[in-house]
Amino acid sequence: MIGAIFESGATLIDTLLDYAAVFDSWLWGIWTVIFIAAVFVYFAIRARFFQVTHIGLIMRSTFGTLLRGDDGDAEPASTEERKKRERGRMTPFQATSTALASTVGMGSIAGIATALSVGGPGSIFWMWLLAVLGMMTKTAEITLAVHYRDIDESGRIRGGPMYYIRKGLGWPVLATVFSLGIFVNSLFSASLLQAHTVGRAFLQSYGLSPYLVTGAMTFVTAMVVVGGVRRIGRFSESLVPLMSITYVGGGLLLFFVNYQQIPEVFALIFRYAFAPAPAMGGFAGVAVSQAIQSGMSRGMFSNEAGLGTAPMVHATASTKHPFQQGMWGAFEVFMVTFVICTITAFAVLSTGVLSSGESGIELVMIAFSSVFPEQVSGALISFIILTFCLTTQIGFFIYYETAAVNVFGRKAMKFIKWLYFIPPVVFAGVAEVDRLWVFANISVGICAIPNLIAVLALSGAFFKLMRDYLSGRNRYAAETIDASKQYVQIAK
Repeated sequence: MIGAIFESGATLIDTLLDYAAVFDSWLWGIWTVIFIAAVFVYFAIRARFFQVTHIGLIMRSTFGTLLRGDDGDAEPASTEERKKRERGRMTPFQATSTALASTVGMGSIAGIATALSVGGPGSIFWMWLLAVLGMMTKTAEITLAVHYRDIDESGRIRGGPMYYIRKGLGWPVLATVFSLGIFVNSLFSASLLQAHTVGRAFLQSYGLSPYLVTGAMTFVTAMVVVGGVRRIGRFSESLVPLMSITYVGGGLLLFFVNYQQIPEVFALIFRYAFAPAPAMGGFAGVAVSQAIQSGMSRGMFSNEAGLGTAPMVHATASTKHPFQQGMWGAFEVFMVTFVICTITAFAVLSTGVLSSGESGIELVMIAFSSVFPEQVSGALISFIILTFCLTTQIGFFIYYETAAVNVFGRKAMKFIKWLYFIPPVVFAGVAEVDRLWVFANISVGICAIPNLIAVLALSGAFFKLMRDYLSGRNRYAAETIDASKQYVQIAK
């Protein structure tokens, strides 16, 4: 009887995955790729490639503030204001750490490995190109989110695409569509796939039941998120730097061990960005179109440029100017794509394990174990995967809550919030990682398209805010607009 129930449940999941795959192929058709690329190119050109020509300013205004001990946090005017900020706001670095927590997750490791197994080496080129162009788009998203954010009577801040769509454009339907996309994205991409990745990794390394691992992760996540925005921010700023440095350090060691493979790795990436990748070993070979689709969708999923998720946490930052906080978005894309994702790609391509037939986190584990002793590589990857995925699962709860409140209302959250913790346990035993990644692709698409439509429509407001900051006028300083609600006016 029990066996029949589990068998019917497995059949239902297989059917759901089949339908999801069909929808994914339609959603990520050529028209989606062209639209995303066009928006990214538009912002890059209109900003005169600010993200490249002013990379020094971006680094000084973001990472440089940490070295100087000044993160751009706006000073509250009174003790009462300070207390409000403590309850409902993050510092700029906490906001960035939380945003990185939700981006530097399995998308940067398992996601890139899956992109390679599905799209071949050429997918990395398209991921890089998307990142260079997307740095400006993510800056725009965050800038608009801070400018159009809401602050309630207790000092709690909420913001993001659904807010700048409603306030800046007056398009409530599009705001609801985006919120529903984030709702799905949070449930499947964050809650489900983060825990699933850890479960598969610990099953392979230590033989632990995926249900036990995902259950433990879900419990820890619940304990952190019930403490609110400030607890999530403190957790992220404590763990994200440590886990990032650990992975970068391990990746650099592998880099130096395999330094002779550097020319060949770059040759593979550029060669198969414009030519079909042939089959080799367990790798089936792919067309150029598949490399483009895989690189763009997984690249957007890992760095979140254009996705609309990061603006929701950045909107909670206590910052002096919207554009000042927006530059953290460019830093995030650079850090995630050109450092962490590239390390993953180099590990897989330089060790030749792409032909093994494995995918996802197993592929990364094989790559590291081919260079380091098995116990060392197992412990390193286990720590990285656990921390990366746990912080993503925790950080994404802010997005889930923001979207759920917009769709269902605040009163419904006391029930809906528990739904976030169900998918990891239900899907823990599904072994076919690539089939679950279809949910990530779909959720990226249904979030990104409405968000990019809105960001494009509000591009005039963004560039006005950008000029206001760079000129030093600061007419639209965050503190001023938070109090006056006199937002940038755009032509209708």
